[in-house]
Amino acid sequence: MAEAKREATHALAEFASKLRYEDLPEKTREHCKHLLLDALACALAGDKGEETPQVTALAAAIAQSKEASVIGGDHLSLAGATLLNGYLITAVTMCDAHRPTMAHVTPEVVPPALAIAERDERSGRDLLVAIAAGSEVLTRIGLGLDYAAYRARGFHAPGVLGPFGAAAAVGRLRGFDAETMARAFGLAGSQAAGTYAAWATPTVKFHQCRGALSGLLAALLAEQKFVATREFLTAKDGGLFNAYGDGGKPERATRDLGQHWELEQIALRLWPSASLQQGMNTALFDLLAKHAVDPAKVKTLRVAMSQSAYDYHGKLPVYKAKFEALISGHYTAAVILHDHALTLAQFEPARYDDPKLRRFAEQQVEIRPDPSLNGVQTVVEIEMTDGRKLSSRCDHPRGSYENPLSGADVEEKFRTYAKPRLPTARVEEVLDAVDRLEDFPSARKLMELLQAPRVAKGDRAA
Repeated sequence: MAEAKREATHALAEFASKLRYEDLPEKTREHCKHLLLDALACALAGDKGEETPQVTALAAAIAQSKEASVIGGDHLSLAGATLLNGYLITAVTMCDAHRPTMAHVTPEVVPPALAIAERDERSGRDLLVAIAAGSEVLTRIGLGLDYAAYRARGFHAPGVLGPFGAAAAVGRLRGFDAETMARAFGLAGSQAAGTYAAWATPTVKFHQCRGALSGLLAALLAEQKFVATREFLTAKDGGLFNAYGDGGKPERATRDLGQHWELEQIALRLWPSASLQQGMNTALFDLLAKHAVDPAKVKTLRVAMSQSAYDYHGKLPVYKAKFEALISGHYTAAVILHDHALTLAQFEPARYDDPKLRRFAEQQVEIRPDPSLNGVQTVVEIEMTDGRKLSSRCDHPRGSYENPLSGADVEEKFRTYAKPRLPTARVEEVLDAVDRLEDFPSARKLMELLQAPRVAKGDRAA
């Protein structure tokens, strides 16, 4: 599906509207399945998010209909389920990340795709193509916008890029032609928002779920033939590339479109904690796999990060509750060292409020920026009380394109967070459904499998 040189909005709209299952290379299809399964794992864990009850109340208040499923929950309106599922995927900080644009993708793309595919009873193959269309559009628009330029203006990528990916996914499921898809992008761009003023608060996660809802609204309104800008990305007065950046790099959004699949660069997280901390996590786990380290005999744990990672995660030796623990490099390093594990159990109050662990994080973990390191690159050094020094470096964290998770890794992540929420047999049914998604007959059936079992008071699920 090679594209001639065209205005970026039109080229991406035509690409998304015409994308077929047969256009997807096998590697791309498999990665889309991994993205979906990972998103479902994150959503099932999302009930442990501190703010989840607040977003649940908001989602329930949007409308009173019950046509769409909440992952691991009951039913809400189309809008409410899209909003809540988006938040659930990102609630406990372990969803995907497209590092070239610093955007999370599945919280925006997967929820509206699931909602429409369920409502319209589309096939698993249709859902797979929609996820591919939305993910590719989102990441390519991010490349065209140029991360350094829009980050310098304070914009947070998920809220800015998310509406486009969501609109593309919904538009593909609804069979939009290129003209309607371009108008959906115009309506999506009119809702693109979110800045780093929200950093270190849960509002950054709200950017994601609001982006999912914005894209849903954009697509459904475009379907009503609502008039909208059809060249939103490159419009001189207020277009995304000009208003949010320095004119962008439109050629990057369309280069080798349909031949090179940017969505394959979307990284997954094996562990909860912020995306830029995954290099530190990988380095520490690699070190602990090679050396038996007694935390009681550690004098200092030193972490060298890139400047950007340090700015976000190297300044919280004293953290408050769960959200700050999830983004604190000091706490995350300390708990990995002590527990040799990093799951949501490490981010429960009983663990992060342990006085010994808090003291270690504050007094014995040292984090500094290193100008020779970029992005997620990290060097970890442990100095023992006997003077020995152990070190490890990570350039490509687990889950990245260069160091990907295996299918078995993603399945195990799903099992870990699905088993407390779903009966064991249902967990395996979901795994089988996603594994053969292109042959699975009904997205509605998939959502039924993900429903929390109704349990009588005093009883427990099997």
